[in-house]
Amino acid sequence: MTLSLYIARRFLGSVGRVFLAFLVILMLIDMIEQLRRFSDSGLGLAGAARLSLLSVPETLYRILPLILILGAIANFLGLARSSELVVVRAAGRSALRFLVTPLVVSVALGLLAVAFFNPLVAATSKAYDDARAELTQGGRSVLSVADTGLWLRQGSPEGQTVIQAARTNLDGTELFGVTFLGFNQDGRPTRRIEAETAKLLAGAWELTGTKTWDLTATNPEVTAVKAAGPVALPSDLTPERIRDSFGTPSAIGFWDLPDYIADLERAGFSARAYKLWYQMELALPMLMAAMVLVAAGFTMRHVRFGGTGRMVLFALLAGFGFFFLRNFAQALGDSGQIPILLAAWSPPVAAVMLSLGLLLHLEEG
Repeated sequence: MTLSLYIARRFLGSVGRVFLAFLVILMLIDMIEQLRRFSDSGLGLAGAARLSLLSVPETLYRILPLILILGAIANFLGLARSSELVVVRAAGRSALRFLVTPLVVSVALGLLAVAFFNPLVAATSKAYDDARAELTQGGRSVLSVADTGLWLRQGSPEGQTVIQAARTNLDGTELFGVTFLGFNQDGRPTRRIEAETAKLLAGAWELTGTKTWDLTATNPEVTAVKAAGPVALPSDLTPERIRDSFGTPSAIGFWDLPDYIADLERAGFSARAYKLWYQMELALPMLMAAMVLVAAGFTMRHVRFGGTGRMVLFALLAGFGFFFLRNFAQALGDSGQIPILLAAWSPPVAAVMLSLGLLLHLEEG
């Protein structure tokens, strides 16, 4: 038990040092980028540091597997140089048994990352988007999905219009059971339009089955008008703006993803990217364990055997290769080329199997 705690402490220390190093480097790089991007807005050093604190967690979360493999390599090389691995083996503990503690720690780190770090990253990403929108005086998302349906927002010189629809097609350009609520520049409601369908054309919505209320009248119901044919309603929305308003799946917290996926599908959108991200998050602890096995397969050898630099290079190439494979599988899963479960789980499973095979070959002959 004492040995396991010592190994766990050494492993956590190595991973923590690598994590802090990446945090400092990314913060400095991102601060420079924020100062350059918002130089016209008068952003100061303190403001740039605040924006970086909000944006860097997402980058760190994405490269967690790489941080873990670098920490594992540093840990195993340190144990090999101090001959502690030799002592452990001489005491009768095999390499595979020795690896149980780092594997348990890596899986625990993966679970903590998914359960706690992921929601934190989602919150900081949203806060960063809001802060960036304030600096650029615009650019906020025009789309929101909830259990009440789809919500859109569009602007015009007369004011804002809020759009609510029961459901939509896959790209949000055709709405069903839709309500348009117009507001003037003072934020007061001026007009309400209910339509059976609304189709987004170039610069306007084409409405069918409409009924319009003038909310500035004393009795809006008396002045309500039903249109016999299609009605054109000017709009500054485009299919690209609607699509870009979705953002990325990483902006949704892990615990909120199931409900968000259900809301998307209820509204008529495709939730494939969010389902894939959810499965990839579930597979993250296995990927973290795979990175430890990859590092161990190449670096758990005494430095007197020579070729340490070459073995470290092989470990890094293997780790980056599996990380690239994961991103490649994600792209294939997003496009529908392969099933979601295969895209999410095949890279970590392949990494675990290949690294275990290498360890068994080296340790058991």
